[in-house]
Amino acid sequence: MFGDTRTVVEPLLADMGAIPGSLETDQQPPMTVPLRHFVVGLAFLFAGTVVGLGVVVADVPAFAGLSHVHLLLAGWVCITIMGAMTQFVPVWSGVQLHSQRLASAQLVLVVVGLLGFVAGLLTTSLSWLVAFGAIMLAGFWVFAYNVGRTLLGVEHWDVTERHFALAIGFFVVLTVLGYLLAVDFTQGVLVDLPVSRTNLRGAHATVAVFGAILTTVYGALYQLGTMFTQTELHGVDDYLQPVESFAHPVGVVLLATGRLLDAVLVARVGGVLVVLAALSFSAILARKLFEMRVERTPMHTRYAVVAPALAAWALVTTPAWVSEPTASTHLLGAPGAVHLLVLGAIGFVVFGTLYHVVPFVVWMHRYSDRLGLEPVPMIDDLYSDRLAAIDGVLLATGTVGLVLAEWLSGPAVVTAASGSLVCLGILVFATNLLLVVHDHSPQSLGRILLGALAPEREDAQPTKAD
Repeated sequence: MFGDTRTVVEPLLADMGAIPGSLETDQQPPMTVPLRHFVVGLAFLFAGTVVGLGVVVADVPAFAGLSHVHLLLAGWVCITIMGAMTQFVPVWSGVQLHSQRLASAQLVLVVVGLLGFVAGLLTTSLSWLVAFGAIMLAGFWVFAYNVGRTLLGVEHWDVTERHFALAIGFFVVLTVLGYLLAVDFTQGVLVDLPVSRTNLRGAHATVAVFGAILTTVYGALYQLGTMFTQTELHGVDDYLQPVESFAHPVGVVLLATGRLLDAVLVARVGGVLVVLAALSFSAILARKLFEMRVERTPMHTRYAVVAPALAAWALVTTPAWVSEPTASTHLLGAPGAVHLLVLGAIGFVVFGTLYHVVPFVVWMHRYSDRLGLEPVPMIDDLYSDRLAAIDGVLLATGTVGLVLAEWLSGPAVVTAASGSLVCLGILVFATNLLLVVHDHSPQSLGRILLGALAPEREDAQPTKAD
């Protein structure tokens, strides 16, 4: 369908500022594949936030904190990354996705594995962690194989594709380290290995957050930050980008290795490189937003939170990682900087990106073949500006509250109130995006989640095969 309309769609899209005409939109997978990932990711986001609130205000199981982390990072962020890469690697790179069946299978495996894994933690049924951890590992490996094979079809990798390839490698490593931790809960396998559980945990968290997640964030924003501000890398960017591209992956490897082997000097060098890369990238992103040539959207306002949050995290973390890079209290940066990184930087990247990606996917499958033939809405017309403003205020206010409460060791009531604001913001954010799917998608929400097991909506429009 899209191949027949590209001669009309591409130039008009470029004029609309929606996407550049060079994107290979006829290479994208069926609409239900990425949207299924995004909707499931939103569910994990809400579940993780609720569990996090429970940790603060209620008497919860001993492993609730670990469940909170996995629901947010593995459930929300990583599943969203899986859906986004599955959608945009073919679009950006102009190659066919290696396998649509594997793209569907990866989500099922990760969801089943993560649900069982979290249930095992919350019920202290630690024997479940081995089986469900293996299922989750298989899901992430299917994703890595599928996107990796897709990237192999690209003749020359650009900066985004290089970052994605590195991130895929980090995904494989982090799942191996995580599975060793899961097995050690019940079988004590680390007794026979020359590393402690604490050191393995440090390496696992490092590869997960800074390797898989932050590398993906940098790679995506090199593309999105220029594409949706209609700017180019120039001037000082030409010096900062090579610094980040070298310092970040090398720093992650050294920091993770130093923590694994308890080699303080190695970890220190790695930590310095990671924060140097963060400062370099935050400067690049800030410059793109300052030079922006298009009207501001919810995506841009959320990216505007990311740049200072990332820079602030790097600045406050530098002294901590220079002094004690292997300390458990410095796992994700300086004490009190966890929410600044995870929510202020990483979280707002995901919030902002989904405000364009979800409407973009729906728009391409519902309206692109009508463009030039009849009046159609623009991509940013599909969601409610009012709801976007409300969730932006709630999320920003809640994030500031959490950061200050963590940094200043404030009372639990401040953390609980700030977490409640974030939870409300997530509800409004999810509602806004789900309304896009409900009101404009050619497929119902049930069809997106369950595929052929759910009936088609009565007003369904022709679209690519599910």
